[in-house]
Amino acid sequence: MTNPTIDLLLSRRSAPPQTLQGPGPTEEELEILLRIASRVPDHGKLAPWRFIIFEGDGRRRAGALAAKLFAADNPGADEARLEGERGRFARAPLVVAVISRAAPHVKIPEWEQILSAGAACLNLEIAANALGYRSNWVTEWCAYDRRFCDALGLAAHEKIAGFIHIGRPSVAIEDRARPALEQVATRF
Repeated sequence: MTNPTIDLLLSRRSAPPQTLQGPGPTEEELEILLRIASRVPDHGKLAPWRFIIFEGDGRRRAGALAAKLFAADNPGADEARLEGERGRFARAPLVVAVISRAAPHVKIPEWEQILSAGAACLNLEIAANALGYRSNWVTEWCAYDRRFCDALGLAAHEKIAGFIHIGRPSVAIEDRARPALEQVATRF
């Protein structure tokens, strides 16, 4: 029992960001990716997520910000580490931050809104794979650093659900071991 959608879902796997190279998605492909990322369960039609796109020079500016903050917190950091921070958003030709906008609501629990943002991350990854790209969903320290979030323009209640790195694979990506179903599935 197979079809192209099932095959894609069974073969989806993350690629380390540093193995992703250009060219990245075209403007038309990026629009498709974001439209698909937006087609997730969304109780109450709140759109409890939004996207920040890092491409071109924007990747270097975000990396410079990360390096500046890291250096402030780690005055003894060597140049190699700071260069790694400067390159953090340049590892792939496209990085999309999925921002969770979950907030108190009279009818829709915040938890459901947070899950919707996570679904947007996964839809973005699956769509990238469907277009022939590979991706990686990471957060890393800067996603949790309020100074970094503020510099990106996040509101006080917003959080980074993930940075989705998207590019073309430069190496073959081997699958990792997956849990046996009998370890993660039970019947009631």
